[in-house]
Amino acid sequence: MPATHVWSSEQFRIDPSRPLYEQYIEQIRAMIAKGALAPGIRLPSVRETAAALRVNPTTVMKTYQELERMNLLVTFRGQGTFVTEEAEAIRRSRVALAKHAVRQMEELAASIGLTLHQLLELAKEKE
Repeated sequence: MPATHVWSSEQFRIDPSRPLYEQYIEQIRAMIAKGALAPGIRLPSVRETAAALRVNPTTVMKTYQELERMNLLVTFRGQGTFVTEEAEAIRRSRVALAKHAVRQMEELAASIGLTLHQLLELAKEKE
């Protein structure tokens, strides 16, 4: 039986102005992308997660369903929910996260009248 991950509320940074499930999706997706949640690891049930994070089970169910839709989680009836072992799904998620980060940096650079390249060069300068 694969190891089971245990959630704690300290693992998540919560912004009260945004929906919880969106934040959980983003942060669990990042944990999978960087390997903090290893492929094949079993996640706690929806009820266990909701209790550990002190949130409504519907929030957790929505989170798990969306991550499953992204092919990052797989659920086997009677066995539980697991991080996918499909390396290509994890790679695609990493690529999407990287592209999103670059778009955000480009928007920030544009907002201060710079190109992304100029922003990066300025960031490298010594003070």
